[in-house]
Amino acid sequence: MSFEIKLPLFEGPFDLLLFFIERDELDIYDIPISKITADFLDYIQHLEHLNIEIASEFIVVAASLMRIKAKMLLPRPVLDAEGNEIDPREELVKHLLEYKKYKSVVGELMDMEGEQLHKEKRGNVLREVKKLSEISNVESELQDLDLYKLLKTFEKAMDNFIAESNVSSHEIIQYPYTIEKQKEFIISELKKNNNLSFIKIIESNPTKIAVIYNFLAILEILQTENATITIGEGFNNFWIKLDQPKVAT
Repeated sequence: MSFEIKLPLFEGPFDLLLFFIERDELDIYDIPISKITADFLDYIQHLEHLNIEIASEFIVVAASLMRIKAKMLLPRPVLDAEGNEIDPREELVKHLLEYKKYKSVVGELMDMEGEQLHKEKRGNVLREVKKLSEISNVESELQDLDLYKLLKTFEKAMDNFIAESNVSSHEIIQYPYTIEKQKEFIISELKKNNNLSFIKIIESNPTKIAVIYNFLAILEILQTENATITIGEGFNNFWIKLDQPKVAT
């Protein structure tokens, strides 16, 4: 019986170094080379114990770390042409910053790739463009131009014009009425006359939508105000009246 073991391996040696730096909150410009070398070598030894093949790039970086560590232990520092001391870690820091910069956009590029994979391919775009260029070749069309083609083109243009002219359109108008406003209007009229007929309310604004809003406003008044309604003659009219408040004795 065999078992398959999956480990969260790092994609590359610089990925592993950045993990150590972020884990221990180290300054990337002032890397404690002794500690990070020990952690890196310990990780490689862990892979060897698990019989996992180690990539050559990990071995190269491990050798580079040990070389930097040895240079920092030497009593005589390396100087540049101007006599300034050269930090052995400078090249490593440069590579890490470059790697970190490219790694920061990997997630965004993966999202863009996933978005493109969900789109349908157009096919042979070059062939389509070539076909369109042949269709819209003005010089070749003018060479075969005759009266019949002109008349057919004019007929097609007129048909399109008539079709666009006959397209039905719907206009939406916002009415300047609300039940609350019409309710205030009717109550103000009742306070003036104390007895108001529905016919008179209709005559003030005889449009259909105004009549509907006024009727709904009257129903609101009958529910919320001290008002009564009286049926007129012939049942074609009714009167609305505000009740007088009772005086306490």
